[in-house]
Amino acid sequence: MTNSTVNEPTPLKQASKDRAQHASDAVKNGLKRRYAAEARFKAYGIGAIALALTVVGILFTTIISNGLPAFTETTLELEIELSEDVIDPSRTRDPGTLARANYRKVVFDALLTEFPDVKSRADKRKLRSMLSRGASFQVQKLVVDDPGLIGQRINFVVPVSSDFDLYEKGVINKDVANADRRVSDQQMVWHDTLKERGMITTSFNTTFFTSADSREPELAGIWGAVSGSFFTMIVTLLLSFPIGVAAAVYLEEFAPKNRITQIIEVNINNLAAVPSIVYGLLGLAVFINFFGLPRSAPLVGGMVLALMTLPTIIIASRAALKAVPPSIREAALGLGASRMQVVSHHVLPLAMPGILTGTIIGMAQALGETAPLLMIGMVAFIVDIPGGITDPATALPVQVYLWADSTERAFVARTSAAIMVLLAFLILMNALAVLLRKKFERRW
Repeated sequence: MTNSTVNEPTPLKQASKDRAQHASDAVKNGLKRRYAAEARFKAYGIGAIALALTVVGILFTTIISNGLPAFTETTLELEIELSEDVIDPSRTRDPGTLARANYRKVVFDALLTEFPDVKSRADKRKLRSMLSRGASFQVQKLVVDDPGLIGQRINFVVPVSSDFDLYEKGVINKDVANADRRVSDQQMVWHDTLKERGMITTSFNTTFFTSADSREPELAGIWGAVSGSFFTMIVTLLLSFPIGVAAAVYLEEFAPKNRITQIIEVNINNLAAVPSIVYGLLGLAVFINFFGLPRSAPLVGGMVLALMTLPTIIIASRAALKAVPPSIREAALGLGASRMQVVSHHVLPLAMPGILTGTIIGMAQALGETAPLLMIGMVAFIVDIPGGITDPATALPVQVYLWADSTERAFVARTSAAIMVLLAFLILMNALAVLLRKKFERRW
């Protein structure tokens, strides 16, 4: 037998070698497809995240760009003559007489002296529209608080109307046809003249943060709504937190595991998914119609939101209690502690970070709710700042709803600005929840 014949592979060996090569190629092809699928899945995930961030970025950019004009206000400085003949003709300094005086004429006369050529009634009406209706009330308050100013000439800063505020901020375009904008060419000339004289200025809008709602956009603020939300959240917290934690402790630590507790647990989980407007209907039927509690009050709003928040707090508290290792309970029982002492001295303190986190998240959810508050009447137009939980009030989300439904163009900026404030509160509350968890969380 020759050497070449010996080295020549047999058909059986060749077939085995071909099968091994085929299997290796199949594995390589399979790995390529698997890696390609993983790469596509990763690309899909990155694309979804990028799309979500883009949409969120567009949303925030739109809200901020629309809301920034609301944080500044346009004012007009006038030299006002507090004429005694107009304000107090009887010279009695009676507070009632001072309050009923024609301050609108006092303010307008000061503006009219800047344009002595304005004579016709139509032109005077157009000139008067430059002033906010709140200007006369501000002068009235000044005189009532200090009657000694009567008979003097003072420099006083008053707000301009919302249309001229928008014109000053560039929202109203002067290049648009005269018939298509609310500020006429003549009014623009008057406005520009006052600005050239240094009488019109733009400054930070403190009114937006210190006043309540108003029919006039330039006078509307969020402080009344913020106060209403604060009182509502206080009631919600005082009711939901102790009841929710107590229910979670009982269900997790003391309740027997039987059919009744299983039904309770299922119902709690179901209540967490009930639409919020259902709680509003419940509050309307029970708290207002049956018990006769006041409508549009933070007390009722807090009670309704407490019912809505309870399932969230109970579920989060039970999860936090479950996370405490059983060895903690066993060690405490082994040292002679009672069941109540084990829960109150050891389990509950260790679970408190998770409980607080769930509570804050539930409160943040309640802060942004609108539908339940609409059902109990907190959608009413409230011009006074509430002083307690039984005073008529509105809430910040409801204020956003009211302004968004207004036909005045100037309320668009107020709506976006109020949304920015609401989002700031929500982000702050969620950040507080994260910080509490990071600070007090223990890993076992």
